Amino acid sequence: MTSLLWTLIAIQVVMGVFDTFYHHELTERLAWRPSQRYELQLHALRNMLYALLFLVLGWLEVHGVFAMLIIVVLVAEIVITLMDFVEEDMSRKLPASERINHTLLAINYGAILVLLLPVLIGWAAQPTGVKSAYTGWLSLIAAAAAVGAALCGLRDFTASKRLSRMTSAPTASLVEKLPDRQTVLVTGATGFIGSRLVAGLSGAGHQVIALVRSPAKIEMLPPPITLITSLDQLPADTRIDAIVNLAGEPIGNGLWTEAKRRKILDSRINMTGDIVRLIARLERKPAVLVSGSAIGWYGLWQDQVLTESAKSHACFSHELCDAWEKAARPAEEHGVRVVYLRIGLVIGTDGGFITRMLTPFEFGLGGPLGSGRQWMSWIERDDLIRLIAHVIARQEISGPVNATAPIPVTNLNFTEELGRRLRRPAVFRISGGLLRRVGGDFANELLLGGQRVLPNKALSNGFVFRHETLRSAFEAIL
Repeated sequence: MTSLLWTLIAIQVVMGVFDTFYHHELTERLAWRPSQRYELQLHALRNMLYALLFLVLGWLEVHGVFAMLIIVVLVAEIVITLMDFVEEDMSRKLPASERINHTLLAINYGAILVLLLPVLIGWAAQPTGVKSAYTGWLSLIAAAAAVGAALCGLRDFTASKRLSRMTSAPTASLVEKLPDRQTVLVTGATGFIGSRLVAGLSGAGHQVIALVRSPAKIEMLPPPITLITSLDQLPADTRIDAIVNLAGEPIGNGLWTEAKRRKILDSRINMTGDIVRLIARLERKPAVLVSGSAIGWYGLWQDQVLTESAKSHACFSHELCDAWEKAARPAEEHGVRVVYLRIGLVIGTDGGFITRMLTPFEFGLGGPLGSGRQWMSWIERDDLIRLIAHVIARQEISGPVNATAPIPVTNLNFTEELGRRLRRPAVFRISGGLLRRVGGDFANELLLGGQRVLPNKALSNGFVFRHETLRSAFEAIL
């Protein structure tokens, strides 16, 4: 085996490590997505084949039948990779960087095969046997690569087994409170919350009109639904019984620069204004508008208990949520009941803030942020969907509604409970001062600040949470 061949193999290893840790673990978080169970099984099998190849080619020279078996392993790897390509296209949308990396891996692997196959064919022509082919540091690197590939294979296999146990509740049961057959317009329909709501409504036989800004995300939504890319596509005689407005630029995926703040604010205000204008021109007005908001409306507090009647403290989160709610208020002038859903931290494994925590916690690197005394008012995603259906069905509910579980916890309690569920320590505390220096208001409001919110209006109007405690929620989703 030539130095050029080993160089190409080294390049393949580096690109593979990058793909595994940056894409599979850090950004796509495949190990915690139930939809990727089959993909992880393919990855596990392929990694084990890689481990075998690294060990054999790094330390041995195999002849005859053994060389033929190595050729069979290479063919099997190609078949598994092709199956992986198909599975990825069917189950998730690959980011551009991952597609580029996969293309480069395929090109480089082709070059490796061009150089390696003649060597293996030559070995296959010799009498069957095995002899040592120790090449110093190259053999040691190959052994390290074999160990790494085997560990990744075991990781993917155990993750796929875990995902097989992570089953979601039937979607139709989430909206059982809705009477008769409703026509519901949902904005933000492909988001973490919106996609689950659409699945619940569609599964229960309701008619869903989904506003989708990105055509590439349409495949995420289950049929049968009506897809639109602009509210202008809806004629004035369209029947809509309820509108659920969840659209908006995510607030937790980047630092709050001035441009980011403007994008966060404008995305919500503009969409809500478009909805009010739609309501104004509809011949038959919807009965209710459930407009998204957040517990950030209350601003930053210490230990005070906050209900829907509480006052607010000034900060960007309050400014954002207050403007969002005010943008929806004119719908009341058209006789529409308006509910401002002040949503807490939504827990689920398909998205939301917790997906960023699972990988470091799984590797024992999790822990509290700052002092850990800041409150986290949370809600399990399916409970949130059930609450949305509840406020649509209950005509007496209007105004602000806190969408949080009845038992908020501190950040310290949250991290301890997550560590307990994952059977990992949660002792790696991150300095609050460091977070503030790096993240500014983003860190101060979202990571180190909090609110102790109670869902008084939901409870007093008969809503029953399936998951009142964090432990119950984690047991349901993890």
